[in-house]
Amino acid sequence: MAHQESTASTQPRAGTPAVDGSPSGNGAPGGDVSPDDASPGDASPDKTTAGGVAVPPADVAAFPPIADYAFLSDCEANCLVAPSGSIEWMCLPRPDSPSVFGSLLDRSAGHFRISPYGVTVPAARRYLPGSMILETTWQTGTGWVIVRDALVMGPWHNRTRRSRTYRRTPDDWDAEHVLLRTVRCVSGTVEMELTCEPAFDYHRRSAAWSYIGDDYHQAAAEAVPAPRDRPRPTDVRTAADRNTPEPDSPTLTLTTDMRLGLEGRDARARTRMVEGDTLYAALSWSALPPPHSYDEAADAMWRTAEYWRQWINIGSFPDHPWREYLQRSALTLKGLTYAPTGALMAAATTSLPETPGGSRNWDYRYTWVRDSTFALWSLYTLGLNREADDFFAYIAEAGSSDDGTERPLQVMYGIGGERTLTEGTLDHLGGYEGARPVRIGNGAYDQAQHDMWGALLDSIYLHLRSRDQIPEFLWPLIVEQVGKAIDNWRKPDRGIWEVRGEPKHFTASKVMCWVALDRGARLARMHGETGYSEKWSKIADEIRDDVLEHGLDERGVFTQYYGGTELDASLLLVVLRRFLPPDDPRARATVLAIADELTVNGLVLRYRPESTDDGLDGEEGTFTICSFWLVASLVEIGEVARARRLCERLLSFASPLMLYSEELDPHTGRHLGNFPQAFTHLSLINAIVHLIRAEKRVATGRFRPAYRG
Repeated sequence: MAHQESTASTQPRAGTPAVDGSPSGNGAPGGDVSPDDASPGDASPDKTTAGGVAVPPADVAAFPPIADYAFLSDCEANCLVAPSGSIEWMCLPRPDSPSVFGSLLDRSAGHFRISPYGVTVPAARRYLPGSMILETTWQTGTGWVIVRDALVMGPWHNRTRRSRTYRRTPDDWDAEHVLLRTVRCVSGTVEMELTCEPAFDYHRRSAAWSYIGDDYHQAAAEAVPAPRDRPRPTDVRTAADRNTPEPDSPTLTLTTDMRLGLEGRDARARTRMVEGDTLYAALSWSALPPPHSYDEAADAMWRTAEYWRQWINIGSFPDHPWREYLQRSALTLKGLTYAPTGALMAAATTSLPETPGGSRNWDYRYTWVRDSTFALWSLYTLGLNREADDFFAYIAEAGSSDDGTERPLQVMYGIGGERTLTEGTLDHLGGYEGARPVRIGNGAYDQAQHDMWGALLDSIYLHLRSRDQIPEFLWPLIVEQVGKAIDNWRKPDRGIWEVRGEPKHFTASKVMCWVALDRGARLARMHGETGYSEKWSKIADEIRDDVLEHGLDERGVFTQYYGGTELDASLLLVVLRRFLPPDDPRARATVLAIADELTVNGLVLRYRPESTDDGLDGEEGTFTICSFWLVASLVEIGEVARARRLCERLLSFASPLMLYSEELDPHTGRHLGNFPQAFTHLSLINAIVHLIRAEKRVATGRFRPAYRG
């Protein structure tokens, strides 16, 4: 793959053990890997091993590795495509709606596959450059075919009446609510097979198919009412508040030039293709017409490619070997946005496990306020101002009520701005590789997490610092949120990682409260409110003094919580949020302590679960977010060469399609957690831009830190 050429040529692919049994890459930053960390993970008694890598039991081997999925989006819906050509995760009509294809979480929970008959491993897969169109090349014993998959984009279509969902300024392009798959035989003869088996409402409702028209080329699938013996296991609302009715399952229309047969809950088709033959299949779920011929399908595919090409050309990407990582991350972040509101989802999935077979499985199809600063910094840095402005409008809107009055800020929101995300479980689903429970909703939405005011105020400051004035509608919101930070900074909370143990005085939460007061004071000066500015600056100094008195150990290293001794990767925010200047000995000592003591094979843990009361059992992988934070922090303290070595290693762990999940197994390079993960891609952009800028300045003898608060 082309992206591998931009990393060190000696690095094996992610997840491939090196000769000595260590994971891919060159070891810890600077090469300082302890003997314990360098050894492969201990295999549990019920697993066999090959080359130091645990081999999953036969009953879970049918699940593709998380990193092998492709991600498609039209910015209103998205899906994951397995290497076998099967759509294995798709929720409609919104990304946080119940799934219609869910075999990602249970092999019987629905899929939509088109591929050569009897072949499950493709010859090659790639995204068309600069796009969200997946191209899969298949080789059989008799020929070759190329399949292209996309969620179709087209011209704005609400021309006679306004959209019922859009709250942001409409673009020239819009989602057409069509999943399109085209096939071209390029050599020989190939027998193609199509299987579409929806399983509505997270596999709680079956599908009933019926033909449309007089031939075999179009059919519709509707959800059958749930049987009496399968009640909803928990009263959860993932796409709306409790006082809003849940949407009905959409009707799916399958249109193709193949001849469909309807067999139970399946729609099937098979045909033999010879060189030069083409075919298509389009799955649609709205009143917009799908393609009715291959020519129309090819035109829709071209329009979609043109949309993505035009969009990526707006961005500003450095002329650098890592440019394609930045572009793929930008495309992934765009795909994780929900265009009608401007929301940015944390990930496209729910319940992909942080520990293989474990219970650390969460629903990430929501928007976290703490993502906002990294999102805005990354998007503005790449010149993607429209997406940054829309996301800022979404965050600002979430903090206000319909009548313009302020209401309490919370940790996360639904992508439509919903505030109630009640958590429940889907006990009838087996989970990815048996990892249970499968959760929908997220109970952390109403937790006390005191970093959120700092995240919001930092976002507002970042959004407004290049503008001449603060809009009047924002000033009351600023005053309200700074006031919340003042009222709460002395109280314990659940911390940035949403631990479910007892509340503590987490140091990073105090630092982010300082950020709220510091940025609030700066905004007050911009707004001409000198009284507020002086008052808030004084309180910021008080918070800083408190943290410096209670949040440091005897070495001068910041600790996870007051009075503790444990490290926490969130303490990298001390540098990244300018709580202390990068040349402060305490800031430097903290960054180096995390690099040396909170890593496994050089990759960063968010904390050590065995010594942190997070209310959960089991272990977890290293958080890729935190590893990229460490890259940026090393740059900040002047350790540019060490930062580059770590960044090269992290880039070597990218999936074959240059995507990242939430975590990495430090012994195998295996991707863990929800996928693709927005925060990981945001921190990748942040780290790479830091490093590129720093290296340019070092080369000219003018090094300065890349992030200036």
